[in-house]
Amino acid sequence: MRGLWLQDGRRRLRDDLPNPSLQPGEALVRVAVAGICGTDLELARGYYPFAGVPGHEFVGRVEMAPGAESWVGRRVVGEINVACGACTQCAAGRRTHCAQRTVIGIRGRGGALAELLAVPIANLHQVPPSVPDEVAVFTEPTAAALEIQEQVAIGPGRRVAVIGPGRLGQLVARTLALTGCELRVAGRSADALARLAQHGIATGPTLPERGADVVVECTGNPEGLEQARRAVRPRGTIVLKSTYHGQASVNLSAFVVDEITLIGSRCGPFGKALDLLASGRLDVSDLVSGVYPLAQAEGAFDAAGRPGALKVLVRPT
Repeated sequence: MRGLWLQDGRRRLRDDLPNPSLQPGEALVRVAVAGICGTDLELARGYYPFAGVPGHEFVGRVEMAPGAESWVGRRVVGEINVACGACTQCAAGRRTHCAQRTVIGIRGRGGALAELLAVPIANLHQVPPSVPDEVAVFTEPTAAALEIQEQVAIGPGRRVAVIGPGRLGQLVARTLALTGCELRVAGRSADALARLAQHGIATGPTLPERGADVVVECTGNPEGLEQARRAVRPRGTIVLKSTYHGQASVNLSAFVVDEITLIGSRCGPFGKALDLLASGRLDVSDLVSGVYPLAQAEGAFDAAGRPGALKVLVRPT
């Protein structure tokens, strides 16, 4: 099959990749659309040692599902963490933190920037007919945005700030706005802030110091944590969404003195994300910066890495 191969920070399109071999309980999915996110770009910069096909945001159609033939022909998205089901973390219901887990396109498992993809049937979610591919491909990052609300109580009367209105920050802000909280988003990109302003979200280049109950850090760079620390009130909460190659430098004593709660936030509820996208309450139509065929996947990666780029999509089929 054809796919984009990432190794040692170098990307190249290959047409000699073997088709995925299915393990028991897995389905073969033909990828219709795949998205490039900030984590994919950071993988290329060395965020995590990975060799293989990257990409974990996808929508496709099941071609084979041994033992579960009713899935064949269904249009699907898929959760990216593949758990062992037997370790202590899995037994405790923390499957996304399985000690033996692989992660589609990130850790020990091929990704979606290829024609075909192997996904456990347990990870699949059927896409409603009313949701186009270009919307369904936002399921994984929308779920990641919704995870914040699974971890922190947010609603009317809560002062919430988001730093970084990029790919994920746009979805974080738009999903938080639906809660009725007092929301403000800060960032460097005037275009990205203007997109949020069109949705009635308050924006600006900076945030008031020590004014927010909750700050969500989506900058994708090490400086974001310090920015969040300055914006959160004493005994407030900072939610970290960024993953990047490098280390953050921050005054940890200030976290102790101000008794700040720090929460890491990663993957989220796929079912809720699909329902929200299907409802039309979350508009993602203005978040696609470009659509490329798989033959131009290297160029798509370059485009996704340009300043101000939002979601770049690749069509393997």
